[in-house]
Formats: sequence, structure tokens, C-alpha cells
Amino acid sequence: MSWLLYTMAAPPILIVFLRALSLVLPGKLAQLASFAAFFITSMILMSCSAMYGVFASIFLRAVGYGGLSQWTTGRSFKWAMWVITGVTFRVTNSGGEEALLTRPAVFLGNHQSELDVLMLGCMFPKYTSVTAKKSLKWAPILGWFMALSKTVFIDRANRATARAAFDSAATTMHTQRQSVFIFPEGTRSYAEQPELLPFKKGAFHLAIQAGVPIVPMVVANYAHVLNVKKREFHPAVVDVSVLPPIPTKGMTAENVDALMKKTRDAMLDELIRLSHVSGQGNGAPLPRASGRDDQGELRRRN
Repeated sequence: MSWLLYTMAAPPILIVFLRALSLVLPGKLAQLASFAAFFITSMILMSCSAMYGVFASIFLRAVGYGGLSQWTTGRSFKWAMWVITGVTFRVTNSGGEEALLTRPAVFLGNHQSELDVLMLGCMFPKYTSVTAKKSLKWAPILGWFMALSKTVFIDRANRATARAAFDSAATTMHTQRQSVFIFPEGTRSYAEQPELLPFKKGAFHLAIQAGVPIVPMVVANYAHVLNVKKREFHPAVVDVSVLPPIPTKGMTAENVDALMKKTRDAMLDELIRLSHVSGQGNGAPLPRASGRDDQGELRRRN
């Protein structure tokens, strides 16, 4: 029994020790100690939230509210991280909270780093599920929670099974009014400036197939809060804009490219604007009030 107590006590003691070091060590060493303390704290809190999510998912599915599993688990992570680490995300634009109530919808977000898990915990609408790579399904605790909470698992190496997963998701969206959240960049950018990686088409095929709107969620560049490459962390509140829903009814597969480009342009414009407002523009020019790109497509009016 004593070994179990020692095992449970070790991480908190290490975190306190690292935080104390960050207050007395000089420059770079203090920065590394603070980053290590944040990383360990985040992993512990995420594991605890996932364990809570396992039991919450079982209970909610038993009483017919399984669609709320990821929302309630995300909120537990949100408050734990805000209280203990001092970092959180908030919607700042007018109409953003209302746009989050769109149901069902395909929610899209820019993917900057591992901290986006917290962004989901803060922003995640009710009756929404994430998509995730299939390998996560077998991860202890986190995989159990995701499997129980209607996560759409995608096998990126197998196009046929990936398409089948999206077909199933489209059916669920219709029958249960369950929304889906997707990072269309497909991977983390670790961007230090307000920029986006190229988008993948899966989210747009899904939205058109299901006939539901796309709701873009744009997170300001937060390299000043968490910079994984430089091992830096600083507590802060990160701004998020939720753009108006983009309808897809009546569209077909032929419209995917245009829809993807329209969505990405709108998100990039808002990302640059939002990052300038929060003081993290890093030299990127503000988007034009209106104009046309090289293909002559009308860009979103700011």
C-alpha cells in the first residue's frame, strides 16, 4: 500500500519542485523548469479527466445522453487547467457563442499544438464528437473514453475505411443530431506566426454528404503561451473567434474544392486579424477589407 501512496505523491512533489526551481533559476533554465512543470501537470489532469470521462460516458449512455460525454469531460479538463495552470480559451467575437449552438454541424478549427486539447475542452459544444486517428482507440484510459463517447476514428492509411467512417458519421449526424469537430489541417502546425497548413478535404466531403453547415472556429496564434519547439510556457487567456455557419445544402462533391478554399480564406483572414488584436501578429499584414484572390474568388469582408 505504501508504494502506491509514494507513486501517487511523486508527480505532485515533482511539479512543486519544478515550479520552485523556475522561480530561482536564471533565464533558460527557469523556462525549461516551468515548461516541464506545465507538461507534467497537463498530462496528469488530462489522464484524470479521461478517467472521469470513462465513467461519465458509461452513465450518460445508460440514461440516453451519450452525446454529452465529450462535452462534460472537456469541461472538467477546462476548469482543472484554468485553476491549476492559469491557461484557458475564450470566445471574444459577437455572435460566436450563438454560432456554437448550431446543431448538427461540422466544426472546424486551426491546429497549432497539443494545447488544442484544452481549446476543445473550453469551446466544445454539446452533442459534438471529435475525429481521431484509429491508433488512439487502443490507448489506455484515453482510448477507452474516446471509444465510449462516439469518437469518429479514422484510419488515415486506408482510404476505404476512412470513407466508411465518414459515411457512418454522416448517418449519426442525421439520426442523432450529433455534430463533429475536425482539424482540417490534419496535423499540428506549431506555427509561431498566424498561418495555416493546407487543408484536407475530408471535413468538407462530410459536411456536404450530411447536408450540414460548416462552423469555423479560429484560435489566435498562441506561440507566446505555449511554444513546444522552444520549451516555453506562460499562463494566459487565448482568444477564439467562431465564424458564422457556412451552409452546404444543395452542394455536391464538385463543390468541395471551392467550399474548402472559401472556408480556409475566411479562417486565415480571421486568424491574422485576431492575432493582431491579441498582440501576436508577428509582422503578418492585416487582411484586406475586401478583395479577390488569384482565382478571382471573393474573399470574406471583415
